[in-house]
Amino acid sequence: MLTVATWNVLHRVHAENYTEPVTVRWPDETDRVDAIAAVLARRPEQVVALQEVSGDQLAALHGLHFTVHAYRYSRVPAVRRTDPHLQDRGEHLVILTAGPSRAVAGESFAGDPGKGLLAVAAFDALIVCTHVGFGPAAGRQLARLAAASSDRTVLLGDFNADAATVSAGLGPDFTVAGTAPGSLPTRPGARVPDIDHVAVRGGAAHPARVEDANGLSDHNLLSAAVHW
Repeated sequence: MLTVATWNVLHRVHAENYTEPVTVRWPDETDRVDAIAAVLARRPEQVVALQEVSGDQLAALHGLHFTVHAYRYSRVPAVRRTDPHLQDRGEHLVILTAGPSRAVAGESFAGDPGKGLLAVAAFDALIVCTHVGFGPAAGRQLARLAAASSDRTVLLGDFNADAATVSAGLGPDFTVAGTAPGSLPTRPGARVPDIDHVAVRGGAAHPARVEDANGLSDHNLLSAAVHW
């Protein structure tokens, strides 16, 4: 069994640009960065995948008990409203592992420099953290994720689509873990409320559990157990 979690922690620039409630609840980004790191320090999973990780947040993760793998996008989020006062506005995909692991690949999707994948080899599987875009490009990006997979793969991330769409885009080799009836949404208030997923090739995942982020992000955290 492999225990995994995924969480879009919301880059501060995006939060400010879209006036997310987190900017009111956490006016000082340093405090939010530390609070997110404290939550992750208590996580029991063997693998945690994170999306929208700022450079400031990444720096805070290096003090945790996990091995930290990161992929930095080529584009830096543009400030359109309030200055987020970050030391490093870069944006990353991150995989935290509580065991031996090796970086395999990191890439931005073609034509979409703010979305992509990060892959590491860990626990006898390929672990992939991803952030998939909206619209027509999503189909191509899901196909790229399927092509980049191995016989034993766990995909974790923000897919910006419901489970049925993700399943169709990845193809029959993958199983997308559902959530228990009555679960919290992974993206509260969104038109499609469940857009964060755990997808498995070569195994299966028990129903995933959604945990309240308590206002730290616009996404809740999703965790699951994978069996081979």
